[in-house]
This record gives sequence, C-alpha cells and structure tokens, in this order.
Amino acid sequence: MNRQQTGLEHFMAGLVRRNPGEEVFHQAVREVANSIIPFLKTRPDYKEASIFERLSEPDRVIMFRVGWEDDQGNIRVNRGYRVQWSNAIGPYKGGLRFQKDVTLAVFKFLGFEQTFKNSLTGLPMGGAKGGSDFNPKCKSDREVMRFCQSFMSELFRHIGPNTDIPAGDIGVGAREVSYLFGQYKRLANQFTGVLTGKGLAFGGSEIRVEATGYGCVYMMEDMLKHHGKSIDGKTAIVSGAGNVAQYTVEKLIELGAKVLAMSDSSGCIHDPDGISAEKLEYVKELKTVRRGSLTEYAKEYGVKFHKGKRPWAIAADLAFPCATQNEVSEDDARELVKNGCMGVAEGANMPTVQAGIDVFQDAPTLFAPSKAANAGGVATSGLEMTQNSMRLSWSRDELNERLRGIMADIHGRCVRYGESDGRVDYVQGANIAGFVKVADAMLAYGIM
Repeated sequence: MNRQQTGLEHFMAGLVRRNPGEEVFHQAVREVANSIIPFLKTRPDYKEASIFERLSEPDRVIMFRVGWEDDQGNIRVNRGYRVQWSNAIGPYKGGLRFQKDVTLAVFKFLGFEQTFKNSLTGLPMGGAKGGSDFNPKCKSDREVMRFCQSFMSELFRHIGPNTDIPAGDIGVGAREVSYLFGQYKRLANQFTGVLTGKGLAFGGSEIRVEATGYGCVYMMEDMLKHHGKSIDGKTAIVSGAGNVAQYTVEKLIELGAKVLAMSDSSGCIHDPDGISAEKLEYVKELKTVRRGSLTEYAKEYGVKFHKGKRPWAIAADLAFPCATQNEVSEDDARELVKNGCMGVAEGANMPTVQAGIDVFQDAPTLFAPSKAANAGGVATSGLEMTQNSMRLSWSRDELNERLRGIMADIHGRCVRYGESDGRVDYVQGANIAGFVKVADAMLAYGIM
C-alpha cells in the first residue's frame, strides 16, 4: 500500500470509528476523499488546518419527535431530522425527504453531498438535509397536513431565510411544501422565503419542477460538446419515472435524443420506437395524478415490461440514473460499457456504487457524478431565494437561461480541476471544485 492509499485508509478508519454502521455515509465520504486526500499534497495550508477532517463532520444534527393524529383518531409518532452540514459559504440549503426507511446515516450522506453540490453552483448556499421516516403514500391530504404542521412546529425554530432554507425532496412535493410553509408562516408571523419549491401563487419559481432533470441533460450536453459530440440522434435510457426522470426525458426529446426506457419500483419499460412527447405526457398523468405503475404504459403502447428490473441491460448511447442511491451496481456498469454507452449523468443522489464508478472511469465512458449532474434543482432553488429576497419573479425563459449558464459553469469547473492529458475526470473535477470554495471560506474564518 502506497503512502497516498495509507493516508486515505487512515482517514476513513477514523471516520468509520466515529460513525459506526453508517455505510451509505462512509461511501459518500470515501468517494470524495479519493480525490481530496491526494489534492491536499498541493495545498499544505488546507492540510495543516484539517479542513477536510472538519468538513467530514456536520455543524449540528437535530432530531425530534413528531406526534400527529390519523383520520381514525389514532396517535402516530415519527422521527424528524435536520442535518445542518456547513454554512461556510451561505445559509444551510437542502431538501426534506419523507420516506419510511430513511435513517440518520442517509441524511448525513445527503447533507455532506449537498455541501459540495451547492458550492459547485457558484451560489452562496451551504449544505443541509433533513426529513422524516413518515411515509406520505396512501395518506389522506388531511393526514399529510397534520403531519407537516406537527413536523414544522419543531423544525421552525431551527430554520429561517438567513439560517436554513429547506426544500422538497422524495415524498415532499408541492402539497407538502405548501403545508410546511403555511405552518411556518403561522408560527413565525412572517412571510419570508424560508422554503423553496413553493407554489407560484406565494413566492415559488418557474421551472423549479423541471430544473433537476433539465440540468442533468445540460451537463451531458456540455460533456459531449467538450468531446466533439452531440445529444442529437443518440439513444438514451432513464431510470425512474418521477419528477427528475420525467423532465430528463422531456429535455432529451427536445434535444433530439430517442429515449428507449424508463422504470419505477415495479420494473422497467422498453419502447424501441422511443418515448415521444405524447407518451411522456401519459407517464406524467399516470405517475402524478393516478399514481399508477408503468405496467399500464406497457399495456397502453404494446411494449415490453421487465418486472423488477432497471433499464441498464438495454443498449443505448447515454444513461441517466434518476431513481435512487446505489441503483447502478458494478455488474450494471459493466453491462452499460459492454453495450457501448458513451455517457452517464447521475440525476439521483449517488446512484452508482463505487465499484461501478471505477468501471466507468476505466472505460471511455463520460461520467458525471450527482453532485455536478443533479445540481440544477438546488441551483433553481437558489434563484428562488434571490427572487424572494428581491420581491420579484423572473420569467420561465430567463430562469431557464440562468440555469443553463449555471450548469455550463459547473461543467467548466469540473474541467478545470479534472482535465489531464486531454481527458476529463469529472468525479475528481467536481469533488475538488466543490471543496476548494468551502475550504477557502473555512480557512479564512480560523478554527471553528
């Protein structure tokens, strides 16, 4: 084992000892540490100030009980979380996730990742994440409302427009954000931009719903362009069928790609003729209004449905994992490479296992990690914060232009820190670019 590997393993051994059993958090930190530990040799000031060691610990972790009453009059209890990771470059910013199997380790991984992602946008936003093990599926609107009001009754004392600005995430859409914002407004007696993803009638922003998916495709477009290629005429596969996946498909269609597959928790569809704009509207109505399964798409359009499968065995030029973490295994990555996949952009948070990332980086496949590729959502949340502060609303076209510029800047930062001998290591580029901005701020503050 060489000195560089020894330094990495020593760092990780300490992190694992302090955070036992939190495998998904260990995975997230190791992925970044692979880039940062070698980089620290070029910046002894960062190393001497233990910047990365400090950045691998959250500023604070908030946990609380959420009691609420269901429609049958039963008292229910869930657990709420807010992990405020770093506010070195701006107020804490990150989504709230309501999902039955979330744990503190999940929120720590997400908060850690969010810090680097927000730094990459160039906007003054720190990193945070939170939510609850509450499952909004199969709950009535009134049950969701009562839960959100109880959740915010505790959370409101820890957030604010200059302190911490949550947003939506899995299980927290427009309905949940509206209930949360209404309760905050009631308790604080203030109308401020304390949450993003709000409705347009009360301070929300155009293209916020579309932004993560659009941004993911813009990142792929810039990667291909940098290497003399284009999205037009390419085939693509997309995992997921929710918000991020839907608008990834929408932008791919707009830019001339043929999308062959989407998936949900029941399996994946393979449509050799391509998912057209009309078919995508069917998917949106199916998933957003009827909350149905893609098996209905397969019956409607007479295509194959692969039960319990994701689309990675389907040959395509481009792949977009947009469902959940660790959905692309090492074997999946090898299958994609074998089938000639030239580019992968992560729309979900950390959807590829480390061994899969290694496969992509050893191949000629262009690989954009989630902290760069799915930063479009939080970038547009940052723009919503700006609009709220200025008491104005930008048009859809202006916001899309700003989003496009932010994603181009992210690509440029990845190239700056990741290009060597004509090839760009986008993982290294994203990690170092995100780290440097936060590290410089921490260095300036002294020991904290």
